[in-house]
Amino acid sequence: MSKSAMVRARIRPELKDGAETVFKRLGLNPTQAITIFYRQVELRGGLPFEVAIPTTTTKRTFKKTDAGRDLVVCEDADDMFDKLGI
Repeated sequence: MSKSAMVRARIRPELKDGAETVFKRLGLNPTQAITIFYRQVELRGGLPFEVAIPTTTTKRTFKKTDAGRDLVVCEDADDMFDKLGI
């Protein structure tokens, strides 16, 4: 079967560049990556990943951490586990 359908979308250039860098590392071109995505949607009968709307608490946390507030800095994995009490 020949490939004749087209998909067109406008996205931010930096998003396109970042995604295509990942595709290249995976040995894929954009057409192959989009085909994989469409195939997974078809096979799963929905998106192949969870899509969720952030809660108010999550949004507040994102804003704080983006501003560099309320961060817990760890020296290494052991320090992180100690701070987590694990």
